[in-house]
Amino acid sequence: MKQVSENSRKSSSRDVANPPSVQEVDLWDGGITFHTLCVIISAVCLVISSFLAGIIIFGHARHYSRPSEQRYIIRILFMIPVYTLTSFLCIYFYKWSVYFELIGYCYEPFAIASFFTLLCSYIAPELHDQKEFFRHIEPINWVWPIPWMQKCTGGQKGIWRKPRSGLTWFNVIWISVFQYCFLRFILTILAVAAESKNLYCEDSDNIAFAHIWVLIIESIAVTIAMYCLIQFYLQTKSDIAQHRPFIKILCIKLVIFLSFWQSTIIDFLTSSGLIKSSAKVVLQDWNNALPYVLISIEMCLFALLHFWGFPWSPYVISQGPAVEDSSQYYHGGKMGLKALVDAMNPWDLVKANARGLRWLFVGRKKRMADPSYDLPKRDTGVDSGETSSPRPQETMVSEGESSGFR
Repeated sequence: MKQVSENSRKSSSRDVANPPSVQEVDLWDGGITFHTLCVIISAVCLVISSFLAGIIIFGHARHYSRPSEQRYIIRILFMIPVYTLTSFLCIYFYKWSVYFELIGYCYEPFAIASFFTLLCSYIAPELHDQKEFFRHIEPINWVWPIPWMQKCTGGQKGIWRKPRSGLTWFNVIWISVFQYCFLRFILTILAVAAESKNLYCEDSDNIAFAHIWVLIIESIAVTIAMYCLIQFYLQTKSDIAQHRPFIKILCIKLVIFLSFWQSTIIDFLTSSGLIKSSAKVVLQDWNNALPYVLISIEMCLFALLHFWGFPWSPYVISQGPAVEDSSQYYHGGKMGLKALVDAMNPWDLVKANARGLRWLFVGRKKRMADPSYDLPKRDTGVDSGETSSPRPQETMVSEGESSGFR
């Protein structure tokens, strides 16, 4: 039995090291193959979606009047060309699609973290002011399914209780979002190393290979991150309503949901044998080409949606409603190139992960001594999920500081 298992593992390893060429018959007489059709569709979608995303990106870069917000918006907008380019490369260079997918989709946690930081910037531009703001809120209860789990584990005295301190709640959300960035980076390195040693095997759910373990850990990490992102939105939506957060979180959630789960479902259907190859569509295209084509098409639609979700008009100094100081200027440099460099600098992401790890492991015993555990809380409408916390501009701006553009 052990010998059979070992032979199976070696066979799978050889398949990964030398993936078969796509050999299909034409979809119709004198036509093209399914794989060629997928390449054409993906290439067209790459051009269209990148053009549409580029319009919005350079709109923000040229009107870079509020870097504390727009750097994160630009990062989010780059999801479109990154996803479509990755999809095209995975289809065209299908023998190396595992590497393109692992490296290209590393941008996903970067975008999720950027969206979370954008929402925080809507609350207040500086971390200190954000922490002061959350010190004065009463956290609403967790969204489903945690309330159901609370009933089984002691309610608000059990392990799934909501934090009493708004600042502790904020830090829990912070760690839950940024953990995905850290884990995805580590998982990508491990997966690429495993693939180079023929131990990844994307087409197999065998526990002898790394793919199934990477998939499980990644699924848990992205679910936690998106769950806490939604929790954060529900807590703060009334405080940032002027920024239309619903359509923004819809853009992010749909992109992540579709790109991750539809690929996971197709991968499960093919690896379990529920979808089988035929003369016109081989298993290689079911596994790789189909999900990437779907993503390419969807990115064109999301690029259009981003015009409504992330417009640059509020940041045009002459007409933007958010502009409070007529002396403000654009920080993007010539043609917005400086803005693009600033947006792609990942140093703030590194610091955010370090801050989360420090809070998690340093000073745990002194956490309960924070004043937020004793501060009187405002009426936050816990039952309805609405908050009415004071704006940082009203309670936390130091002398000589302004909450406008700086």
